[in-house]
Amino acid sequence: MFSNYIKIAWRNLMKSKMFSFINILGLTIGITVCMMIFLFIMHETSVDKFHKNGNDIYRVMRGIKNDGKDFQVAYLSGPYGPALQNDFRGQISKMVRVNSTDGLVTIGNRSFHEKKIVDVDPDFFTLFTFPLIKGNPATILNNPSVAVLTETTAKRYFGSVDNAMGKVIQLDKSLQLKVAGIAKDVPSNSHLDFDLVVPISNYANTGMMTVWINNGLFTYVQLAPHASREQLEKMLPDFMERHMGTDMRKLGYHFTLMLKPLQDVYFSSATYDGDVRHGDKSVVYIFLSIAALILLIGCINFINLSTVRAIERSKEVGLRKVMGALRKQIIGQFIGESVLVATISCLLSVVLLTLVMPAYSHLLGYSLSIRGNTGLLLLFMGGIVLVVGVLAGSYPALFMSNFTPFQALKGKLRLGKGGAAFRQGLVVVQFSISVFLIIGTLMMTKQLNFVKNKQLGYDKAQTLMIPIDNNDIYDHMLSFKHALESQSSIASVSMMSGAPGGFFDTQIFEVEGQPQKWSSNTEYADFEYVKTLGLKVIAGRDFSARYPTDTTNAVLINRTAAAKLGWTPQQALGKWIQNTLRDPDKRYVVGVVEDFNFRSLKEELSQLVISPAQDRRMTLIKIQPGQIDAAMRYIKAAYANAAPGYPLEYSFLDEQFNELYRNNLRQQTILTIFACLAIFVACLGLFGLASFTAAKRFKEIGVRKVLGSSVKSIVVLLSKDLLKPVLIATCIAIPAGYYAMHQWLQNFAYQTPMSFWVFLLAAFVTFGIALLTVSIKAVKAAGMNPVKSLRAE
Repeated sequence: MFSNYIKIAWRNLMKSKMFSFINILGLTIGITVCMMIFLFIMHETSVDKFHKNGNDIYRVMRGIKNDGKDFQVAYLSGPYGPALQNDFRGQISKMVRVNSTDGLVTIGNRSFHEKKIVDVDPDFFTLFTFPLIKGNPATILNNPSVAVLTETTAKRYFGSVDNAMGKVIQLDKSLQLKVAGIAKDVPSNSHLDFDLVVPISNYANTGMMTVWINNGLFTYVQLAPHASREQLEKMLPDFMERHMGTDMRKLGYHFTLMLKPLQDVYFSSATYDGDVRHGDKSVVYIFLSIAALILLIGCINFINLSTVRAIERSKEVGLRKVMGALRKQIIGQFIGESVLVATISCLLSVVLLTLVMPAYSHLLGYSLSIRGNTGLLLLFMGGIVLVVGVLAGSYPALFMSNFTPFQALKGKLRLGKGGAAFRQGLVVVQFSISVFLIIGTLMMTKQLNFVKNKQLGYDKAQTLMIPIDNNDIYDHMLSFKHALESQSSIASVSMMSGAPGGFFDTQIFEVEGQPQKWSSNTEYADFEYVKTLGLKVIAGRDFSARYPTDTTNAVLINRTAAAKLGWTPQQALGKWIQNTLRDPDKRYVVGVVEDFNFRSLKEELSQLVISPAQDRRMTLIKIQPGQIDAAMRYIKAAYANAAPGYPLEYSFLDEQFNELYRNNLRQQTILTIFACLAIFVACLGLFGLASFTAAKRFKEIGVRKVLGSSVKSIVVLLSKDLLKPVLIATCIAIPAGYYAMHQWLQNFAYQTPMSFWVFLLAAFVTFGIALLTVSIKAVKAAGMNPVKSLRAE
């Protein structure tokens, strides 16, 4: 019996090749998208869950209030960790500090700029589960003169893992380290990422490790078995009072501490979180919704096309009933056929998924593996087969099994208005989804173009950024700057603590006339800062070498800072301001600059204090128009002279957009691809329905042509009923798309208008593609010789 059903199912697939092709192709695309998104979601939700003690590990976070808002900051200073472990011995079993940094690794006459270095405490490999290929996790970092490489890094440096063991590397031209262990490569589902591990004890005497207020590293703790997060957090205010109370009152800061579970770090919304990996839960939900919607479109195709084929198989059903087949047997047969189609689609999806995985991984920015998720993927595919096969096949099966033998065998079967309305309703759902995705794609593109082209208040053209990230360039930065300024191809050079779009310190100030201490973003820059960025001074003057006291006694502020202090730009001039942490004396406002977007456009403009105090982390070089090649040659030579052995790494300021909005750009690309797939699958179904309609009305078309109807009138006749659901779908999708994109735009401080043309274009594109799809079949049917359809009469 079962083998007979399989044979019949296969014969029916082969008999109606076009319908079978449309069904299988639509389901294959839908299932492939589902599996792609399934792998993405599995990756996102598995981050940091591979650590053996992960449920007991927490990252210590610092809470701070700034401008009336509460923020969480991941950075602490070095003294916090040992103090926590000492004060809470009964609650904390292990503590590890992690400082993410970079440096120059020298091996003989070869040098590597290693960007993924972590300085850590000895318990690093016992707290976290980063397996070692070589070395003992419990003792490997006890000696400060050792290093641990990842497997790939060992091969890059020494050719193989075995060759690396025992070799000596030099870090930043001063620290000799012996390779004592090799770790497996860090998986992509870890928020921490590293290629080289160095004992943090090598930096025990630096300011970051000894001064409580110098925050710059992460602190992780593992709680003892009997301890609880809630109990420990209740004791943290007293801890802060003991160790930081005096400093906080003196400096005007107020910090709190809290514990964030390790497995929550990846989806954390901490304001300052360093260079660790982060995800966005809303993106996970969006992808999950898209997967369900595209699979739904494929299922709707299956239901529609299977239902309209019922007439062709009505005599088969009638004959089976006459021969004694029960209704449940007929239902079982047709559901079995739909399961077969779903199985074939799943198998084809595996092939298609394998082909697109490299491009998909590149788009996501990390590697996804089918092999590592084989078991879950097979389980997922089994669920897809059952859900799609049973649910999508149920309506056609119930519909066909309900035929009476008399109707079926006499050829009097009619699908009825109810069936037509149901099919049209399904088409409405399909195209509502398609229009919705197209609106999302267009609005996302429009917003990112708006952000990209927005006037930021500074001149970013032909401006080169070079990080000051090693001791050589730091020690010789003035000579490096003077060498560049002497070249005619270079307009100006400025060194500062943070370039636009980057990190800006928040400091506390005492301000003239203000009863309370005031916090502000701060830029520490030299006298050429305003000139190099092309900022506009709206009151007072810029820093100038003509005023020797500017170095120690002057600051600039932006318009927003003046307004928040209750001053007009002119009133701000001459007012004193003092950063008690850095400045022994008061500084006076000598100028006010026009506001400029020094941070991401997802954030509103905020106050900024520009001070000439020493803290240089970035070099900005403004190149003369048309002189890039000449300037670059000299910049490379000057850098090699100032920091020999260090590779020159640079980027252009106008390229910051791609970095700041990297995740948004990826989402835009993925949404565009999925929107195109959605409308393609929907049009496949529409083409199938058009083919069925043309076949059903074959003789009617012939009669109309004999009676004088034109090809145009016949195309309109065949198209209008099929395109009506598309029009309804557009009317439904537009308000839904408006609401969804309005919510998405709230992620940006500066938003593009919700232009009417976006929704009109989405409707036009969808309707145009649907019309083209239907017209292809309608024109072909209308152009046929009526003799072919009428000769049998």
